[in-house]
Amino acid sequence: MDAIAALNEIAFWLERELAGTYKVQAFRKAAGAVAGLSPEELAARRADGRLKRMKGIGDRTFEVIAQAVDGRVPDYLAGLRERGAAPLAEGGHELAARLRGDLHSHSNWSDGGSPIEAMLDAARTLGREYLALTDHSPNLKVANGLSPERLGEQLDLLPGIEADQDYDGRVRTRLLAGIEVDILEDGTLDQSPELLGRLDMVVASVHSKLRADSRTMTARMLGGIQDPHTRILGHCTGRLLSGSRGTRPPSDFDAKAVFAACAEHGVAVEINSRPERQDPPDELVQLALEAGCLFSIDSDAHAPGQLDFLQYGAERAVSNGVPADRIITTWPVERLLEWAGRGR
Repeated sequence: MDAIAALNEIAFWLERELAGTYKVQAFRKAAGAVAGLSPEELAARRADGRLKRMKGIGDRTFEVIAQAVDGRVPDYLAGLRERGAAPLAEGGHELAARLRGDLHSHSNWSDGGSPIEAMLDAARTLGREYLALTDHSPNLKVANGLSPERLGEQLDLLPGIEADQDYDGRVRTRLLAGIEVDILEDGTLDQSPELLGRLDMVVASVHSKLRADSRTMTARMLGGIQDPHTRILGHCTGRLLSGSRGTRPPSDFDAKAVFAACAEHGVAVEINSRPERQDPPDELVQLALEAGCLFSIDSDAHAPGQLDFLQYGAERAVSNGVPADRIITTWPVERLLEWAGRGR
């Protein structure tokens, strides 16, 4: 087995299991350390001891590489594959199979942990027909949000990254240009209208002052929803139920007014699939259904393995009775892009 492929696949399965970042990065860094070596050179370094002395190679990663060089599926990878054969979620499998794409993901251009190419490759492995890259906007400095200049640079690179996919029998995944743009305190979006107009997908989210009073937060969210570039309202309550960042209660806002505006302006309500978010809560999903909203089941992935979190979102959508045709990520890309282009 190819050693680099084995190391990267191990990282994928660990990310899917929400393993610690340090553990995942050990395998990603090891893959990077040996990436320039031919199989012959790798075998030679393993034989004479140089491999074990290389920077970025630890005991576990050495074992994985050595077993791959010997032509074996590494034991550690085999165990992860066995665990990964079971679905992440208990239900929603039929809907999960109908999801064609993912409209909320992050790369190392903002606060994701992997290059765009790695995110796209994982989406292809999972059979996604499209993936929107939605790195953060400049206001979110803690997440290395993209300045207008950096976003423009990223937009120039995406067509080449999409075209460079190696065809190996897997589906070719359409890479959509997008952004997760902050809804600022005055309700405006944190990026220039010119740049937003160049994007295939705009996810608008609130990331700051989450404990504002209901009136203030409602006005802020309505401003973002009413912007003609907004296509998805991201993780609308901002709550956190678990995880390394601790817990956080949901924001307080007039959900009926917000979802009525989403329905009026053709903005989909995101069902955020991250297990620590589960946002919106079930009672708000029901309100959005009653308001006539569309939905988008998204992973909000910050690493390749997290793209499989869509299973969690599908389970929640089914448990809340959300019809598949009102979920825009079940749509073919042509229908999706035609819908997303409205109002521009």
